[in-house]
Amino acid sequence: MKSKDRIKQALYDLLSWLEKNQSQHIKVFWSCVFKETIMNQYPHLRLLRNSLLDESVRDYKQLPEKMEKEESAEGKRKEMSEDEEEEETKANSVKKKKKRRKIVLDEGEEPSVSSCKLTPIQRKKSKKVVFSSPLKRGEKGEIWTWPIYKFQIPVTCGKKEGMLNRDRLAKGEKCIAVGREWFTPPQFESFAGKENCRNWKTSIRCENVCLGKLIKEGHLNSAGFIVRRKTAKRLLSPSDLITACEDEDEDEEEDEEEEQGSSSRKANVSDEEEQEVEQAEQHPDVSKKVFNVTCGTKAATLHVKRFASGDCGKSIRTETSWMTPLEFVTWASHQTDPSWRRDIMWEGNPLCVLTEERILQTHSLNCSCELCMPGLKDLENQKNDDECFICKREEGEELVVCDICPLSFHQKCHLPPVNIILGDKSRWMCTFCEFRTAQKWMFREEMEREAAMSEQISQHMKRCQYLLLYLCSADKEQHFATNPSLYLKDYSTIIQMPMWTGKVTDKLQNNLYQTVGEFVSDVQLIFTNSAFYNLENDGFLTMSNKLKELFDSELKKVFNIREESND
Repeated sequence: MKSKDRIKQALYDLLSWLEKNQSQHIKVFWSCVFKETIMNQYPHLRLLRNSLLDESVRDYKQLPEKMEKEESAEGKRKEMSEDEEEEETKANSVKKKKKRRKIVLDEGEEPSVSSCKLTPIQRKKSKKVVFSSPLKRGEKGEIWTWPIYKFQIPVTCGKKEGMLNRDRLAKGEKCIAVGREWFTPPQFESFAGKENCRNWKTSIRCENVCLGKLIKEGHLNSAGFIVRRKTAKRLLSPSDLITACEDEDEDEEEDEEEEQGSSSRKANVSDEEEQEVEQAEQHPDVSKKVFNVTCGTKAATLHVKRFASGDCGKSIRTETSWMTPLEFVTWASHQTDPSWRRDIMWEGNPLCVLTEERILQTHSLNCSCELCMPGLKDLENQKNDDECFICKREEGEELVVCDICPLSFHQKCHLPPVNIILGDKSRWMCTFCEFRTAQKWMFREEMEREAAMSEQISQHMKRCQYLLLYLCSADKEQHFATNPSLYLKDYSTIIQMPMWTGKVTDKLQNNLYQTVGEFVSDVQLIFTNSAFYNLENDGFLTMSNKLKELFDSELKKVFNIREESND
């Protein structure tokens, strides 16, 4: 609908129908409306939700009483005869005249104590939520001071638009939402094609005012974000770092001398930015919590929060298990006297670079933390991941851990959903381990694709569950987990048959697929819709194609599908 009046009327009709016919689902309705992704796109809804949660509607309990009084009054009026109604109206008019006379007579008198009491009519009304601009027509104002932008403000960088979350910016987290994707300010600057700009505080703007000015004036609070230059190199020793920073300082001073007189405002902002860039180049990406490391031909990831020392804290994650740095070096190099600081490499440099820069801080010998002095339960917990393998989140319900591999899952994220009682000491094996164990003794001849797709899914349920879990875990940002229509305005108008992994999971669990081909067809529909909707978004299209290739490759392995010849 293009007419605003028709939109409003249709919305009111919808809400009226919901209240009348589906009143038991009103709570579910608002919980769907007030999702974080939707409120990031529509600040009005966040303001509306906050107004519903605070005391601005505290008088709603009086509504039923008022309605009962009105209904009783109407009943009495119906019972009255016409003569009684006339008498009552005359009496009311006489009373009103007396009140008016009394007010006129008492104008010159001081009010008594009793007259100071507020009548129900004089009671202050609760504040209403204002969705429009607080300014009058023709006035100009700062939109970041409007109530609607109390939690987030609209920002632009080049031709890209997004919503900046104030709290996330203050915490140093990914704070700019574009659709369902979150970016840090430097990432948003790169996403907009402005990575060559001097700093994100000058390139990202709100109503043509750079964020650096808003931060300086106190409208925004910003934590430090690491800004890395393309010319920055990885250095091995602290002395090299000092000399390199001195050279860069000299170059920056020369550049500043050349640019003097161009703009005083730009010069003031750039001084603060240069300090942040210098700090970022002196310390190699402190914000990273996970580092990709190698030892010989073996590769793994080092998790900073699990690191304690060389032999304490299983901080290195391989494909099959968690290890301490010493265990990783012994396993990878088979040395009798390994040195984990020297033998473990990160981006071509020994791990001692991180310890010298105090990114990795070795715990003292007297440390009594859970990593240095672990109990039996702590040792067991260190064998498994700290986050769900599917949704990549630690929060939520308690994780269920596999007794064979280091994977952990939320009970609802796993397929099939885990129904065991948490705390049960019986061994549990995840779907990945079950499938790999069965695959060792299972022999199948090569099949044509059509023959594999026509197989009854009831005979291959474990394979399909494995494929779907494999796809969900590969989708690290969970782009395809939920219905895109919830956070993309025009998605339903462009895509006629939306499909997402959550819907495929529900259909698989409810036995709504008859053949393997029906299951695979729905999965392929996810990528087809993505390719059609993101024709102009090369980055998202590339990511979608990679996931499609991964799924197709794993599908051929699982069902032993014969490679198609080019003839």
